[in-house]
Amino acid sequence: MSLRTPLGKALGLGSAKDGTGHWWSQRVTAAALAILGLWFAIALASLDGFDFQTVRLWLGAPLNSILLIILVATLFYHSSLGVQVVIEDYVHEDGGKVIALVLAKFIHLFAAVVGIFAVLRISFGA
Repeated sequence: MSLRTPLGKALGLGSAKDGTGHWWSQRVTAAALAILGLWFAIALASLDGFDFQTVRLWLGAPLNSILLIILVATLFYHSSLGVQVVIEDYVHEDGGKVIALVLAKFIHLFAAVVGIFAVLRISFGA
């Protein structure tokens, strides 16, 4: 016994088998963001001041700069996943959906690259 409609059987329409991977990606990145966000909040709270020199010295430590780069990359990837779901759910025109998805991916990628570049530039003392 199948719950699929006769038309669905004939056309072969059904699950794209992609939702589970997307769901897991969102959950894993959310957990990573919780851990990295806690580290970042504690690290900022432990700084003596927030002037550029103090932050540059803190960011000059390899562990801090690596963790901050991972935080930035994970943050924008998680955001991209969430925006993708919103676009897929609420944009109903196929052409508009494709354009919005591609534009959202490029904006997230650009913002992530800018963020990582800023971390590297500050950590290397430029």
